Amino acid sequence: MLRRPMTPKPARCKHCRQRLDRLGEKLHQACVDPWLSANREKLRAKAVRAEKRQDRATREAMKRLPDLKREAQTAFNAWIRLRDAGQPCISCGAPPPDLSGLHAGRDAGHYRSVGSAPQLRYHADNVHGQCVACNQWGAGKAVEYRTGLIARIGLARVEALECTNEPRKWTHDELRGIRDEYRAKTKALKAKS
Repeated sequence: MLRRPMTPKPARCKHCRQRLDRLGEKLHQACVDPWLSANREKLRAKAVRAEKRQDRATREAMKRLPDLKREAQTAFNAWIRLRDAGQPCISCGAPPPDLSGLHAGRDAGHYRSVGSAPQLRYHADNVHGQCVACNQWGAGKAVEYRTGLIARIGLARVEALECTNEPRKWTHDELRGIRDEYRAKTKALKAKS
């Protein structure tokens, strides 16, 4: 059975709600000025939002690699601190502090430093919650860190970290992906707890 094609009906005027004469029109000619004056603030706010969105996209596109590395590292470290919040320090075994603050007395300490192994900068096995004293003033306490790391993730994974030496160059898109991934993981952990 064949159906007749439907003929579209003219829409209604946005201002007076009367039927429009032609297809594709939004307002009657006489309603343009009153509608604009009634909706001027809405239109201005919409234009401001669109401009802000465009500015944000432009600023994001102009970011350099060091800026993106810093943002990715910040997001990654926040996730590490949250992931290891209830665990003792990986190096000295000090219990988690009861401080409430930005770092809550914990750093995201790297087993192999970012300078010596930049390819492991965002590797979750290479970074664990470490007290500020061990990480900043104790030079990372590498021997104690290794002992704690073996107890936490196992000898095979520690040796795999120690053998990873291929160079790594991060691209803009990879760093944006890392940053966004760990921001989402941090948000999920916060919502869970």
